[in-house]
This record gives sequence, structure tokens and C-alpha cells, in this order.
Amino acid sequence: MTTTEGAIREAADRLAAASASGTPCAPIRDLLTAGDLAAAYAVQEINTARALGEGRRLAGRKIGLTSLAVQKQLGVGQPDYGMLFADMARGDGEDIALADVLQPKVEAEIAFVLGRDLEDDRLTVADLFRAVDYAVPAVEIVGSRIANWDIRITDTIADNASSGLYVLGSRPMPLSAFDPRLCGMVMEKAGEPVSVGAGAACMGSPLNAALWLAKVMAKAGYPLKAGDTILSGALGPMVPVRPGDVFDVRISGLGSVRASFGKE
Repeated sequence: MTTTEGAIREAADRLAAASASGTPCAPIRDLLTAGDLAAAYAVQEINTARALGEGRRLAGRKIGLTSLAVQKQLGVGQPDYGMLFADMARGDGEDIALADVLQPKVEAEIAFVLGRDLEDDRLTVADLFRAVDYAVPAVEIVGSRIANWDIRITDTIADNASSGLYVLGSRPMPLSAFDPRLCGMVMEKAGEPVSVGAGAACMGSPLNAALWLAKVMAKAGYPLKAGDTILSGALGPMVPVRPGDVFDVRISGLGSVRASFGKE
């Protein structure tokens, strides 16, 4: 049994209303047929089209669920993806208003910025090497329009893969300058480590995650383009955000990035 068009539209409207009001909503999985990932992406696409119609600009994509443990927890065998809009970007060290993200949490990632289009779904890692212009450390500030983060796989996909904001580091580095698979990551708050990990935690390598995304996007008819940013997935556990928090992320060989939050 597939989800009806009316239910898909209702789910999209529920999430859009939560975003506009700043008040989280009930999960949308009650509106979709259990396990109907296509319907969840259809919900995401409705709100993507709505955002573009309001004048927002796509700046790339994000990959979620790159951890095997999290995939197992949600009962899926692959990652998911969401859209990055230009107005989701924040500067390295810039004060971020807590009100800009519902129920924010942070995770450290490697971001790849493309210098070439990736339009073929038969891509190889070598194609990806040629296409990536540079990499930077990144903080993804995930958020959920769904109250209390009460999510299952269809909820998070429909909710643009629980996207919020993102911060990119200030020093672009070529892929030849570091090893995305072996690089270590530490995230500190007030000088104390709160999340640690490595590139291998992200599907064996963040490049594997980026290649998966590029193939999926090409197959779906929305190929990644030169200038797009790819948030490739978390290198360690996500951390809740509280007023006034400042998070510093260091990734070996790649550099550092800071996400700083206001007190209200």
C-alpha cells in the first residue's frame, strides 16, 4: 500500500508550519505508509520546491545516517540526504542565534566543495577526486521540526534530513593535503572534548559517502554541480546545544572551525 498524495501534502504542510511558527510538530510518520521512503522524499521535495519558490537558493546537499550504528537503530541500510540552502550557511566563529534552529545539535564533518559537475550515475572515486575543488572542516547544526526529536526514518527524510544550519572552516585544503579516511576529529566545548571520531566512522571514508550522494543525485535527475557544497556526514557523536555554547572542531591535516551560539 502506497501513501496517498493527500497524505504527502499534509505531511509537507505540517513540517512547513512548524518551521514557520518555530513550534515543533508531531511526527509525520502517522501520515505515511510504514517504510515508504519514496513518500518521505516526496514530502521533502514539496518543501524544497516551496523554498525555491520563496527565492531561496540551493547551495549543495547534506548526507545523513552515515553511521552504521544509527542506520541499524532506524532500521535502514543506507544513508539519506537533504538540501543545503545558501541561507543556512553561517561564518566561522560568527554568533549564531539559537532561534534560527529548532532543537539544535551539532556534529563535526568534512565538507567537500565541487569544481566540476557530477552528472553521471556511473561515477567512480577517481571522478570524485577530479571534481572536488577543496575540502574544509565543517560543523553541521542539525535541527528537527518534530517535537522532542521523536523521529523514525520517514520523519527525518521528510524533514530535509533534519537539517538546520552549517558552518564551514576558513582555510580550503586540496584532497592531497590530508587523508579523509584516517584523519582524526575532536570537538571541544569550553576546552573539554565532547565528541571524538575519525573519517573512517563515516561509511568507511567521507569520500564513500560523497560518492554515494553524487550517484543518487545523478540518478534522481538533480546532479551535483560545480560550486555545490557536500556535507559528507558526522565523524563522531552529535552534541546538544545550550545557550552560549562555543564548539571548536579540529580535524587532523584539515584545520579547524568554530560554531558559536548566542545566549538566547
